[in-house]
Amino acid sequence: MGDVRLVELDDGSRVVAKLGDGPNATLDVEGDMLRELRRLSSLPVPEVYHAEPTLLVMGHIENDGRRSDAGEAELADLLADLHAVTSDRFGFERDTLIGPLRQPNTWTGTWAAFFCEHRLLAMGRGALNHGRITRSLMTRLETLAGRLDRWIDGTRTASLIHGDCWSGNVLWHDGRVAALIDPAVCFADAEIELAFIDLMGGVGASFWARYDQRRPIEKGFWETRKDLYNLYPLLVHARLFGGGYAGEVERIVARLGC
Repeated sequence: MGDVRLVELDDGSRVVAKLGDGPNATLDVEGDMLRELRRLSSLPVPEVYHAEPTLLVMGHIENDGRRSDAGEAELADLLADLHAVTSDRFGFERDTLIGPLRQPNTWTGTWAAFFCEHRLLAMGRGALNHGRITRSLMTRLETLAGRLDRWIDGTRTASLIHGDCWSGNVLWHDGRVAALIDPAVCFADAEIELAFIDLMGGVGASFWARYDQRRPIEKGFWETRKDLYNLYPLLVHARLFGGGYAGEVERIVARLGC
């Protein structure tokens, strides 16, 4: 997180400066993620001019919040292209961030193993250690983690994902996608990105129709895997905010028979 300011330079151009406080500031990680998205993909993201733990300077993206059906279809195209960037392993070259939280990305050979250890159990332990979920719920998450092969087979592809694609991180201008900001990148099953988009809302039928046209959504996603994968962002929210998010986690765990 950080204090974000719009800065006008002497030549009239504008940049965005994000400032972090204290020894635990991590704005350099955000800068690295944006640079990697620009290097590896055609996803529109702000250009990074300077990145250190307490200061991130980026290009300013004009935006007015105006979206359209055509723009949502364009967003689907952009994400389909992003998800076509693949790796032979799941993870990333460094740990990244989901919001202010560390997101472990140790390279792993299978999606089930990566999702189990570095997403489901890692965030579950964090939520437990901060008193956001009960020991009983953590035990049920561990039981579910031991059964992931019921829902996740060995054919999943490691796709590059934005990782935090909710409406607040998509900038719109005149009905078109201007840029995506605040990523949480890694190579993962692209379905975890789709699950989060569905969880957070903000897109309509034009998005889903175009994405399915570009990269057909496989059987079992809407029925089961969507809820399974959304355990991760729900645990993130539980860890950060408490409230009713633990109850949402518990309901999905029960729905999956654990």
